Amino acid sequence: MKYEKIEAPKLQAMFIAGAQLLDEKKQMVNEMNVFPVPDGDTGTNMSLTILSASKEVEVVDGNDMIAVAKAAATGSLRGARGNSGVILSQLIRGFSKGITEAVEANEIIDTVVLANAFQKGVDTAYKAVMKPKEGTILTVAREVAAKALEVSLETTDIEEFIGKVLAHGYETLHKTPDMLPVLKEAGVVDAGGQGLLCILEGAARVISEDLQIEIKTPTKTTPNEAFSALKNFNTEDITFGYCTEFIATKNAGANYVEADFKAYLESIGDSIVVVSDEEYVKVHVHTDNPGLALQKALEFGSLHNLKIENMREQHSSIFTEGEAESVIKEEPQKEIGFVSVAAGEGIAEIMSSIGVDQVITGGQTMNPSTEDILKAVKDCHAKNVVVLPNNKNIILAAQQAATIEEIINVQVIGTTTIPQGISAMIAQDGNENIDEVVELMNEAIGEVQTAQITMAVRDTSLEGESIVEGEYLGMLEGKILVHKKDLKETFKDLLKTMKENAEVITIYYGEDITEEVAEEFKREAEAFFEDADVELYSGGQPVYYFMISAE
Repeated sequence: MKYEKIEAPKLQAMFIAGAQLLDEKKQMVNEMNVFPVPDGDTGTNMSLTILSASKEVEVVDGNDMIAVAKAAATGSLRGARGNSGVILSQLIRGFSKGITEAVEANEIIDTVVLANAFQKGVDTAYKAVMKPKEGTILTVAREVAAKALEVSLETTDIEEFIGKVLAHGYETLHKTPDMLPVLKEAGVVDAGGQGLLCILEGAARVISEDLQIEIKTPTKTTPNEAFSALKNFNTEDITFGYCTEFIATKNAGANYVEADFKAYLESIGDSIVVVSDEEYVKVHVHTDNPGLALQKALEFGSLHNLKIENMREQHSSIFTEGEAESVIKEEPQKEIGFVSVAAGEGIAEIMSSIGVDQVITGGQTMNPSTEDILKAVKDCHAKNVVVLPNNKNIILAAQQAATIEEIINVQVIGTTTIPQGISAMIAQDGNENIDEVVELMNEAIGEVQTAQITMAVRDTSLEGESIVEGEYLGMLEGKILVHKKDLKETFKDLLKTMKENAEVITIYYGEDITEEVAEEFKREAEAFFEDADVELYSGGQPVYYFMISAE
């Protein structure tokens, strides 16, 4: 069947198919990302970004072209992860805008409109990146768009059009090692460019399962060969040490000027990507002072989805101890280190991503010892160490560790819940004055309200209430306020006890809750807190089915 135009259902299917193919191929793309400093896993970051767009696209009216296009743009922006994911979101955003403008002008979505939309995506992405480099996803996208404009003038057959465009994309990808020396040294093509072509190829298969691409996907050096090529990379060549990402939700009436914000980030770092719409600003920057970037963003909005990674440590972790001797240097003693207790893999990952140096596994029913805390304090290699117990039963052990330690100045913040610990970490904002950090953290834990849901393990009577073994218990600040046989009813009733004027509701679901079930509960919270930003994370914590914070 020959296609000379794309209808809304077909575009919807193309977005979904592109996301599915990249999801299938993400590990292959990750393996290509044997980069001097792995800035996250490119395949995973891009896949999560396009899957976020796909989820939005799936639920809109498939016969409404503008709805499909806007859903793709919104979903990719909110779900963007990593540098490559943010750039991908901008390519989708610009493409979607091109489609929307064509529909509003009563144009059919033919090869010319598709080509113009590709170009608009490239223009949008280039504007978001402060210093674009050749040999990256941007290069592949630019060449794809240029070829699309050329081919659109030669044919109206969309299958022929997309086949030639993809072939040229792969040719460009094959040349990326000649454009970017570090790719050539590692023996790989650009991972971001490969991820983009996976998406386009998946979309193309909706048009034709038998689509023939004139050039094979470029081969890459084996991971072992690339690994050897990178062993001698010197971490001193990394200009800025921390990969910092976050989303800022703009405050009402905020004075946000994108050019000024970008200029400020450029003064403190590089590898800058800033994208924004009416509500959100998505930021990626490499800097030695993540706190400065966060502080600047707080001037116009509230922060979410923070991720801070030490890129020098990332590189060192690629090698075994013996192989890395020539690169790994003894970590200098820093001013302030952070120790946090956390139960659940997801919670531990969140803590690490916001700057915690040492995460101690523990919490309710598995309290760490004073010795465990002392070891973590020493492993921070810092003059001052802040300990976040995140449980009332661990505070005394932490205070005892502070008393025993004679060389390091140990400060214990009285956090009794995980959400308090997270808020405290965000509040310290990279400050290097220990007294100010302690003050900021103590203020922050007073602003967050924590609710938790667990299960009664025995029959009891408490404050006139008869609680039966097996009932779900809804607690607010440690006090049992709800007990019911049904988990969802417990959840809904517990929400009613939380502060109504909350701006951000964060839900962490435990190890016994599936993502599908957690999404259902998130919708309940969104319906109850209509004006709040509701966020959902897999905490993986035992004991508590849900932990909910309100700020």
